[in-house]
Parts: sequence; structure tokens; C-alpha cells
Amino acid sequence: MSTNQHAWGGRFSQSPAAALDAINKSIAFDLRLWPHDIAGSLAHARGLRRIGVIDAAALEAIERGLAAVETELRDGTFEVRSEDEDVHMAVERRLTELVGDPGRRLHTGRSRNDQVATDVRLFVRSACDDVDARLRTLCVALADAAATHAAAPLPAYTHLQRGMPTTLGHHLLAYFEMFDRDRERVAQCRARANVSPLGSGACVGSSFPLDRAGVASDLGFAAITRNSLDAVSDRDFVADFLFAASMVATHLSRLGEELVLWSTSEFGFVELGDSVTTGSSMMPNKKNPDGAELMRGKAGRVFGDLVGFLATLKGLPLTYNKDMQEDKEPLFDAFDTIVLGLDMAVANIEGARFRTDRMRAACSAWVNATDLCESLVRAGEPLRTAHHQTGRLVRLAVERGVEIEALPLEVVQEQAPMATAAMLEALALQSILDIKTVAGGTAPASVAVAAAAARERATAAR
Repeated sequence: MSTNQHAWGGRFSQSPAAALDAINKSIAFDLRLWPHDIAGSLAHARGLRRIGVIDAAALEAIERGLAAVETELRDGTFEVRSEDEDVHMAVERRLTELVGDPGRRLHTGRSRNDQVATDVRLFVRSACDDVDARLRTLCVALADAAATHAAAPLPAYTHLQRGMPTTLGHHLLAYFEMFDRDRERVAQCRARANVSPLGSGACVGSSFPLDRAGVASDLGFAAITRNSLDAVSDRDFVADFLFAASMVATHLSRLGEELVLWSTSEFGFVELGDSVTTGSSMMPNKKNPDGAELMRGKAGRVFGDLVGFLATLKGLPLTYNKDMQEDKEPLFDAFDTIVLGLDMAVANIEGARFRTDRMRAACSAWVNATDLCESLVRAGEPLRTAHHQTGRLVRLAVERGVEIEALPLEVVQEQAPMATAAMLEALALQSILDIKTVAGGTAPASVAVAAAAARERATAAR
């Protein structure tokens, strides 16, 4: 007679070694799957009733028992036992304690392999919805801030050197585009996760005529998996989520980095709110952008979740292997991390006081040189000739410590014979902003239209 008390213990004459028991258990982290495990179990039980494997009384008992287990888990009164390897066995064990034999029938036609695959897909689907809701909130905040600052001049940087003038609104809309693409990636991840593996059994399906399509419909899945071997071993959708999360983390990091830079005294472009900054334990003068720094700092953690999980997957033969238990901790960690990061980003943007006076003042250092070059091209100079002429004028302006438009016309014409007084007048900041009306450009009127369109995109149903 077996002394192994695990649900799978009939084959074994000994209990697991302590080390195996410890390494094999996942309930410490997968218990958070309980809402999905109960939902999947209810759908499976109802499917068993439809094909006559259990009777109405057994189904009623299972439904009643699972409702009680759900209450215990929600209220925090559920007792995890030493024999509970994972959330699936814990729920089944407690259900059987409550309702007896019907609880022992629930797992008919089902393996933990297709059960856990179903639960994780349900979690990823829910996680995608949560992340998208936060991305949407951030996109709205960026669009609103862009509309407010559509005409506020700001230097556009390349290589962290001032390049050409733009507006703060245009700059913020660049981040809107990043996070809007993240929404697309999350939606694609959700669509690929929204396929039911339940009914695939351990690896080759079941001899019971399971109502796979009906159970999938009950769980809100769009379709069922087409191959049982793939169904129980597929974790591409987890990798999809981790990649999408990594891109979100990348964009949060870039935004965080600029907020950190801009909030320095050296830039002075933004004052972050007191609610998203901290002080120093030693220096009373400090106002540290810790929230923005952690938006940046936590990106590496999410990248690690992705790379570590890919390393886990890369050598696995078909079908299910216990290595796949390692999908949950990186998945949960990445989800929790980017949720925090997105909430932090919204708080930073909504509480920021942008110093548009400092931004306007920074639109100096010959950032209108490209516009003079293009004016010379329109007058007939070849681009490369105009570029060299303008470069020599910039060098001359640097030596004299003035802007290009402050150079005397006769001096300008010595380097660029086609230059005119009107060209120098057109180098005024507002003029060179207004002329950038090309689609996707930085003209304030265009930015105002783009900000309104962005807000509409963010709030439209997908």
C-alpha cells in the first residue's frame, strides 16, 4: 500500500524527499491564480455535466463547494496544507473536503497540464486588460498635457545636443506614440492568449467526448487550441506578454530618464510634484526624482524576466515539463512591475509643472541654422553648398557670441551670397516653428490638432 499521500501518489511506495517536496511546490506563488482556477473548474464541471459524465446533483455540489472555496480564498480564511503542491491541488483538496465524492469527480478528463495552461492564459488575458487600462490613462494624460503645451517652444535634441526648435506638446506626443504602440502589442498578446487548451489533457486529449468549444465559450475564449501536444506545452503567450512588458518598461525608462534630466537645476525644464519626489536623509535641500528614477531602474528587472524565461523555454522537448512551472514568477513580476511603473508615470505627468520659460530660453545656441540652410536652398543654392555656408556662419556666430540673425547682413552675405534680410528675419523662433507644417511636424497648429486626435485615439474603444 502506498504511503505517498499526494493525489498522484498511488504509483509510489515512498513520500517525496524533503528537497523534492520543496522544489516541486509552487503554491507559494501560484495561489494568486485561484480566481482563474475556480472559473476554469466551474466551466469544466458544467462541460462534464453536458456530456453526462456527472449528474445534476454532482454538478450542484461542485458549484456549491467551489463557491465556498472562493469565499475562503477571497476572505483570506483558506488554509494551505503541507500536501498542497499548487493552487490546483489545493482547490481540489478543499472542494473534496467540503462536498466529498463529487469533488473527486471534478478532474475527470482533465490534467494539471491543460488546467494550468488554461489558468495562465486566463491570467494573461486579465493582465493585458489591466495593463491596457493603465496605458490608456497614461496616453490621455500625455495627450492632455500636449494640448496644453502645443505651442510652448522647446529645443529638440539629438545626441543630447540642441538641434532644432520643437514644442513641448510635440515632444510629449512622441511618448504618446510609444505607449500607443504598447497598447497594440498588448492587444496582440491578449488575442494570442485568448485560446482555450482545456480538454487537451496531459498531452493527447481525452477519451471522454469533452465539449471543448462549449467550455471555451463559457470562459470567454475566442477559440480552442488545434493540437493537444502544443496546447499543454505552449508558453509563447507568456513570452509575448513579457516582451510587451519589456517594451512598456523601455518606454517608461526613457520617459523617466527625461524627467530626471529635466528636473535638474542644469536643465530646469520641469518641477516634479512633491507626491512623486523624496528628500535626503542628510541634505535638507534635496528634492529627488525617485519615482522617475525607479521608472528607469525597474526596466532591467523586466528585461531579466523575459530573458530568463526564454532561457527556460529554449531547450524543452514536447510536451509538458516541470520547467514550465518557472513561467509564473517572471510573469507575475513583470506584470506587477509595469503596473507600478505606469501608475508612477501618470502621477509624474499629472503633477508636473513644466517650466516653459526655461524651455523657450533654451531655444538658442544656433538651433535655427537648419532653417537658414533650407532658406538658401529655396533661393537656389545646392543643399551641400548651403550647408557649408551656414556652417561657416554658425562658426562665426559662435566666435562673436551671438545668434546667426544678429550678424550684420553684409557679413552673412560674405559667406552666403544669396542670403537676404528677409531670411534673417524669418529665423525668429515663432516663424521657424510655424513653418513646420509637414505631416507629423512640429508647427503649433499641427500639434494642437494632433493632440486632440491622440486623445480621441486613447479614449476610443478597441
